Amino acid sequence: MRLRSEMNPEFMWDLAHIFKNDAEMKAQYEECEELIGKLGGYVGKLNTDKHTFRTALELLFDVNEKTEKVYIYAMLHKSADSSDEYAQNIDSDATNLYVKLQMAVSQLITEITELDDEIMDEYMQGDDMKTYAHVIEDIRRSREHTLDAQRELLLAKLSDFAQTPSNAFHMFNDSDIEFPAVKDENGEDAVLTNGNFAVYRQSKSRDVRENAFNTFFGVYKKYINTLASLYGGNIKYDNFIADIKNYDSAVHAALFGNNVPVSVYESLIQAMHDALPYMRDYLELRKKALGLDDIDMFDLYVPMIEDVEFDMNFDEAKAFVKKALEPLGERYGKLLDEAYTNRWMDVYENKGKRTGAFSCGVYGVHPYVLLNHTDTLNDAYTIAHELGHAMHSYLSDEAQDYVNHDYSILVAEVASTVNEVLMTLYLLETETDKKRRAYILNQFLESFRTTVFRQTLFAEFELIAHKNAQDGLPLTSHSLSDIYYSLISKYYQGIGIPDIMRYEWAYIPHFYSSFYVYQYATGFCSAVAIAKHIKETGDTSGYMKFLSLGGSVYPLDALKVAGVDLTKPDAVANAMQLFKETIDELAKLI
Repeated sequence: MRLRSEMNPEFMWDLAHIFKNDAEMKAQYEECEELIGKLGGYVGKLNTDKHTFRTALELLFDVNEKTEKVYIYAMLHKSADSSDEYAQNIDSDATNLYVKLQMAVSQLITEITELDDEIMDEYMQGDDMKTYAHVIEDIRRSREHTLDAQRELLLAKLSDFAQTPSNAFHMFNDSDIEFPAVKDENGEDAVLTNGNFAVYRQSKSRDVRENAFNTFFGVYKKYINTLASLYGGNIKYDNFIADIKNYDSAVHAALFGNNVPVSVYESLIQAMHDALPYMRDYLELRKKALGLDDIDMFDLYVPMIEDVEFDMNFDEAKAFVKKALEPLGERYGKLLDEAYTNRWMDVYENKGKRTGAFSCGVYGVHPYVLLNHTDTLNDAYTIAHELGHAMHSYLSDEAQDYVNHDYSILVAEVASTVNEVLMTLYLLETETDKKRRAYILNQFLESFRTTVFRQTLFAEFELIAHKNAQDGLPLTSHSLSDIYYSLISKYYQGIGIPDIMRYEWAYIPHFYSSFYVYQYATGFCSAVAIAKHIKETGDTSGYMKFLSLGGSVYPLDALKVAGVDLTKPDAVANAMQLFKETIDELAKLI
């Protein structure tokens, strides 16, 4: 694998857009240290008068914006090459800076929650406080889960240590892990990495697919006790925070920040259980299409339609994405051009680079997108997905001040998935060849399987693992693997599930961002509803308004602006109905 220094800068993001050079970054780092000290000077003084209160808020968000920029700059460096010593050092320094900020902020937040309602109501009067209205409302809402100042400060000091399981996992997964060679379709030894595993699991050769699965997950099995210890520590910390802050559970604590009732999470799981007969129909169709007597987990990613190739280099993928997203309007298209030409994206895999893909907004600059492009149709979908995040960040940053710019995790996957659905609908509109059309339908069904069913399976795994720990049951490599194996046996009933698959949970990075993945499923179902509305009516007004709301309203309210109400079962139920209809259409074609 090529070193970072050997990569073509044309396909690498330009971090000079954040800071022109390291000296500029260091200067802002030092300014942040000074401002954090000044912020601490307001502790114990917020009840003095309105002017002091407002000045403290202004400083709080100013230093937060500047610290965030330093932190993201360092994080992007490390994501590009985690083996680089300089990247490791600045990331460590930036993390320490962020922890210092959080300690100061936590004391002020605690103090705000302790202010009398009468004083707070007086402070919030006037146009000069309107920009802080939503964030203050949110702080006041969290009163019952906020500790006294001393204990909140203690928790803030612990926050850096709390990242140890996640940091250790990512260092292992992104830098240290090494896989044995696998046999390619020509029978020759080939390099296997986190980045290209997806290519081998789609191989036409069943032997190659099976060998890739056994080799890949065999490495995680080798280190399963260590990985179980890391994840178990993550779970225990989640439960500790939930307990000490008076939440009913870790999932309640995770959802509270977005003002989302736990019933939304639980109803999603129930909806997937209800739709499992549709999954069995799909698996049966896949088995017939592949001409197999029996179907196994390693047969789930290979295209069901033979001799259909959708190879797509990066330039072709960019053009395809832009064409498919034309229904979103001229302005959206111009922003895509800006992302393409102004080096927002880091495209190809290099040694030490973080696996997968992500988008990260930088307020006052522009978003950055990490890819590991391998010239397939799936990678084109990844470009559209991550640029959906990027445009959401860009439009929210443009419309909102820093205080209200950051949208919540719950809606984070909606914009990305709207782009994916629009791409699929575009392909289905323009493709007349039956085989290629069948291939597209299969890909759409795979989006349902991997983004709705699979992510809900992950969400249920998290729920059970945290509940077991809360009930005092041991978290071991055996218990975690048994939970996971029982769930994949339930969700994929009727197919062969090799024993090696019980270790798949150990390589899922998102488990270290607890109770995050369910939002992929709700986001996909919401996106299906939004994309269908745009295609059928041509009306993007509600959706574009949604993209500009940032964090100025709660996420469920933001979705309602786009026409989706997740407190009702309609969005998920309608998406499952479309899943069934797509199965039926594909069955007729093949």
